[in-house]
Amino acid sequence: MKITDILVRDALVLDLASAEKSAVLAELAGALAAAEPGLDAEALLQVLSEREKLQSTGIGDGVAIPHGKLPGLPRLIASFARSRAGVDFESIDGQATHLFFLLVVPEHAGGQHLKALARISRFLRDAEFRKLLEEAETPEDVLRAIEDEDAKF
Repeated sequence: MKITDILVRDALVLDLASAEKSAVLAELAGALAAAEPGLDAEALLQVLSEREKLQSTGIGDGVAIPHGKLPGLPRLIASFARSRAGVDFESIDGQATHLFFLLVVPEHAGGQHLKALARISRFLRDAEFRKLLEEAETPEDVLRAIEDEDAKF
């Protein structure tokens, strides 16, 4: 599975306006719903918020992978967003979060979402890849970085 195959390109946000966790989740849900026909932003926000109550999806190194299962979703989808200022996302390392990969999967996705989570996590362990995303000036720069990383695996 390639991240570029599930990435909703029109939902990329290079400068999140939100400065706190719940607002970031709402902004991510809104951007993805605006780009993906039939996706309900409120339902998505509820799923993401419930998941965050279990444990923060802030995995450290300035990265978070908010995710959840959404009933009625026909396929696995993802989006990317960046906060230049950083957000307190209650990450495991206590550091501000700058890079967000949102992953939304159908309710009965089985192991598909675990594979996608693992792949995104692997990409984001690479400090050079994170730096490319942090320094990207345009959505095309982000897409190129993701495509190049996808090609390595």
